[in-house]
Amino acid sequence: MIRHIVLTKFKPETTEETISGIYSGLSDLADRLSGAQDFKGGRSESPEQIERGYMHGFVIDFDDWAALRNYADNPEHQTLGGQLVANAVGGIEGILVLDLDV
Repeated sequence: MIRHIVLTKFKPETTEETISGIYSGLSDLADRLSGAQDFKGGRSESPEQIERGYMHGFVIDFDDWAALRNYADNPEHQTLGGQLVANAVGGIEGILVLDLDV
């Protein structure tokens, strides 16, 4: 299984409503795609408070690398990813992506 982890440093003017809308779209997409499941996302509530500005994140599990590729190539994902980039501090510089084979 591949765990897709995305952390975002959103611009201060980006509303929680906007973030929630993006995450809702990603969750809906994961629900519809074969091989994708278990979207979880939101704002950090860490008692450690060492997010370094990456206050929001999400994870999606994929059956395999092919399922992750199918998600990455999906036009709806690309649109939602574009919204993440547009709302992140410094564009793509405000986004971290980790894919772990778990």
